[in-house]
Amino acid sequence: MGLTRNLTTGEIVEQIRHAAALSQAGGLAGGPARLSNVVFMGMGEPMVNYKNVVAALHRIIDPAPEGFGLSARGITVSTVGLVPLIRKLAGEGLPVTLAVSLHAPDDELRDGLIPVNSKWKVGQLLDAAHDYFEATGRRVSIEYALIKDMNDHAWRAQLLADELNRRGHGWAHVNPIPLNPTPGSIWTCSEPEVQDRFVDTLRRAGITTTVRDTRGSDIDGACGQLATEVLNQERAAHTR
Repeated sequence: MGLTRNLTTGEIVEQIRHAAALSQAGGLAGGPARLSNVVFMGMGEPMVNYKNVVAALHRIIDPAPEGFGLSARGITVSTVGLVPLIRKLAGEGLPVTLAVSLHAPDDELRDGLIPVNSKWKVGQLLDAAHDYFEATGRRVSIEYALIKDMNDHAWRAQLLADELNRRGHGWAHVNPIPLNPTPGSIWTCSEPEVQDRFVDTLRRAGITTTVRDTRGSDIDGACGQLATEVLNQERAAHTR
């Protein structure tokens, strides 16, 4: 879809302020609640917008009146693998959770799925992620979208487990994610039995693994769905 622009620090913080106020006022299902978790994930790469993201993290974590006073333990920052910026974040003194969008344990496949892998390979990425864990004490989340007949093989699950265990035990938590259907995409989610075999392979190798529940796909609000739908509508309007 291409890059439009990065969000400013103020735009990021305003989303959080609005969500916190809405939660407190009981505007969400379940009644009044306190906002406690924030995830930098979805469309785009937070690390590319590093300066504004780190400034926003301070606003979220710093005590009042400078910030919202949320616990760093409830904040997650996702990346596809910008290794130098992972290492830079490790030195910021902000022990937020790092989520690595891996999606393949081998360079042959990941080069095609994640273009940045041509610059920083899987081994370099996992080394940086492990070093982040060592520096912050925060277990790293490994995000893995399961794509039918592409990356959901049991042998790839074993390769992933071997790569993680080679760097130590208990430092990473794998989140297999059923792929959200996106308009125009030829990719689809794995069959249930294939997903189960993938998860079982990881668990038998001693890797903590939790299949992540997908949210928002029923309203086209999951990662990339809403923006893709709006873009398609705009294109259709221009061709009329």
